[in-house]
Amino acid sequence: MKNNIEDGWGEVDGLRIHCLKAGEGNVPVLLLHGGGYDSASLSYKYGIGPISEHHRVFAPDWPGYGESDKPDMEYSTGYYVDFLGRLMDALGLEKASLVGISMGGAIALGFSLRSPQRVDKLVLVDSHGLGGEVPGGVASYAFVRLPLLNKLVWAALSRSRKMVRASLQTTFHDPRAVTENLVDEVYQLVKKPGMGRAWRSWQKNEIGWEGLRTNFVDRLHELAVPTLILHGAEDTYVPVSWARRAHTLIKDSELHVFPQCGHWLTLERPGDFDSAVLEFLARR
Repeated sequence: MKNNIEDGWGEVDGLRIHCLKAGEGNVPVLLLHGGGYDSASLSYKYGIGPISEHHRVFAPDWPGYGESDKPDMEYSTGYYVDFLGRLMDALGLEKASLVGISMGGAIALGFSLRSPQRVDKLVLVDSHGLGGEVPGGVASYAFVRLPLLNKLVWAALSRSRKMVRASLQTTFHDPRAVTENLVDEVYQLVKKPGMGRAWRSWQKNEIGWEGLRTNFVDRLHELAVPTLILHGAEDTYVPVSWARRAHTLIKDSELHVFPQCGHWLTLERPGDFDSAVLEFLARR
């Protein structure tokens, strides 16, 4: 990371929230990370510097993730959508452009549908919320309904770099993206006290027998915010067909599909991500 990126701290809902801050500009940009073992400094470690050269950037850790507080509570997409509004209030942001990856994309999309007057532009990166089918089908449903097994898997990740590496390899298309530095970074994250609790709770709330709870497909035609959709062609977690469908349903949208790229586009193709986002944000 560049030296001009500072660690910020604030209180929202009585929780201590960690937020990276950098750059200057009239219209701020919020970089919203995903679920699992993600954090702001992980998903956007290559993006926050270049984007902050042109914009005032905030990259928060969601409650339950990274350096933020991790209370034992129920987590859902709806909770995070509400939280985002209160976070913006705490940061003094009346309006911002939102960039969200995976779970963070669903949160940004939900917020944009609810409060379009507070969103300048929206960027969805390998975004959740664009379809209802559960990746993995019945097996995924059974996994989240067996909390002991889910917890044991997370505990195993916190004790095994080999398991962390194997998990990361399912996220990327190019095996070269799974570097030893990345494995070490994630391994240190999953060992933090309370890590995994928010993700397990969100999964339990999100994945039902009839499909995913967060599915905005029927509301995409309502979206009144200029939208950029970025997606890896080989994403095994969120099908690229969902991104293509969303592009046809969102009136003011553009779509970039990156070949030979998996689910974590910000890490697998950081240069392409930075270029696409900066070009989109520069257009008025």
